[in-house]
Amino acid sequence: MKITDSVLRSFRVARTYRENSQKVNCVDYSPDGESAISSSDDDSIVLYDIREGKPSCTLYSKKYGVDLIRYTHRDTSTAVYSSNKLDDTIRYLCLNDNKYIRYFPGHTARVVALSMSPVDDTFISGSLDKTIRIWDLRAQNCQGVTNPLGKPVCSFDPEGQIFAAGVESQTIKLYDLRAFDKGPFASFESRFNRVCEWTGLSFSNDGNQILISTNGGMIRILHAFSGAVLHTFSGYNNSNGIPLQACFSPDSQFVMIGSEDGRVHVWSTESGMKVAVLDGKHSGPINTLQFNPRYMTFASACTNMTFWLPCVDDL
Repeated sequence: MKITDSVLRSFRVARTYRENSQKVNCVDYSPDGESAISSSDDDSIVLYDIREGKPSCTLYSKKYGVDLIRYTHRDTSTAVYSSNKLDDTIRYLCLNDNKYIRYFPGHTARVVALSMSPVDDTFISGSLDKTIRIWDLRAQNCQGVTNPLGKPVCSFDPEGQIFAAGVESQTIKLYDLRAFDKGPFASFESRFNRVCEWTGLSFSNDGNQILISTNGGMIRILHAFSGAVLHTFSGYNNSNGIPLQACFSPDSQFVMIGSEDGRVHVWSTESGMKVAVLDGKHSGPINTLQFNPRYMTFASACTNMTFWLPCVDDL
């Protein structure tokens, strides 16, 4: 089934799970689309079996808290995550036995971005200490540090050769992973017409677009290499400055974001037109959402986790 305007409008809530007592702060799908993992402000990590459509396991990180959880490259049995309590160390966890494989210390302030390489064991982290650190899952020590001169959000491109840093909510800097120490090879400014903080950055799967998430009721897609503004999307509720996470569809043709009132808004990246508003009956703001990379389903989360499927009868 191809993702189209009408398919997106047909999406309905298939399952809602109430596994968490506080907000879900992150959700990630495994690269094969068979599993999902969430982290929550209640210090829990919940694993979901997508084929079965239900939670399979709950783990806890009571001492350190858990945020920005990510599956590692091609491995559904391990994850890395940042802490929101105690310290700013990143942790590498075996999900099968709930044991830490490695710690990655170095940041001196909260980690606000975490991106896994799509091709190997490298990952990058951005922190309020105004550094981006480059890591290898196999080594505790940081492989490199770049100082982009401001608070950074960051993400790998789909090839794993380039990473983008969004700095001080106004500039995108592009780095070649193999020559990051030489500084960015491209840099462009992109200012919004209202005051807002950039809270996330991601590439489309075709590598041609960069999506900027903000806490200000606006998101934007840019041409990945010229920095030209392709579209700025607004018209969804976010009056309280919540860092709502937006995402691309796997085919790069659509962008979606949750809102304060529990609805999901979807736009075409080609036309810039809004194509759907979906009501998930969320009890609070949709903090995070993610489209499955392999299957026609997506997840959205407030305190509850909701999985969506297209309704064939509506097509």
